[in-house]
Amino acid sequence: NLAIIPARSGSKGLKDKNIKLLNGKPLIAYSIEAAKKSEIYSHILVSTDSERYGEIAIQYGAEVPFLRPKELAEDTSSAVDVYLHAIDFLQKKTGKEIQKFMVLLPTAPLREAKDIEQAIRYFFAKKAETLISMKEAEIPISWYYGMDEQGRIKNMGFDEQNAVENRQSNRTYYIPNGAIYILDTKLLRERHTYYSDNTVAYLMSQEKSVDIDCEFDFKMAELLLSQN
Repeated sequence: NLAIIPARSGSKGLKDKNIKLLNGKPLIAYSIEAAKKSEIYSHILVSTDSERYGEIAIQYGAEVPFLRPKELAEDTSSAVDVYLHAIDFLQKKTGKEIQKFMVLLPTAPLREAKDIEQAIRYFFAKKAETLISMKEAEIPISWYYGMDEQGRIKNMGFDEQNAVENRQSNRTYYIPNGAIYILDTKLLRERHTYYSDNTVAYLMSQEKSVDIDCEFDFKMAELLLSQN
């Protein structure tokens, strides 16, 4: 069983966010520790382009058997290619085919070991091809507007008939929260996607779904972790 934690060193929104101290611990450590505590994985692999990041990951119990090539560590690099690079490395090293694997983004520090365990049980119970953790969308899709140069607004046409309805009367939508992915190697190679007709969602609460991209997200995670 394989968990991949992708952690490149470049970050536009928050410098070195993947190793930034969150309540005294590097951000990436939360994902490594959750994976370890779940006791599911034979490999917890961190894919990084940074020796410094790699040293920190190893300190918290992950494997860092390679440094990611520069072309896979740019802002525009494909996450699918990053995962396939790690899969190819491990398959060559172990001689074993990897059909399914989990991805844990380091930017989701409130995801716990029990979420990982529940997601895997749900995945197998549903006989799914892939699984994506999601949260309920906070803003109804019908509330999205565009604006022209004069400041005039226009509804973007998503479920437009409900644009002025109460939130409760709008259809519920879900969005990925970045915490847990169970992916299929064959699907990634052939179609370069996480999604198929047999993709299921593992639903998580708003509180557990903090996905750190900026300083505000970081402060929110600090607050929630200190409360826990």
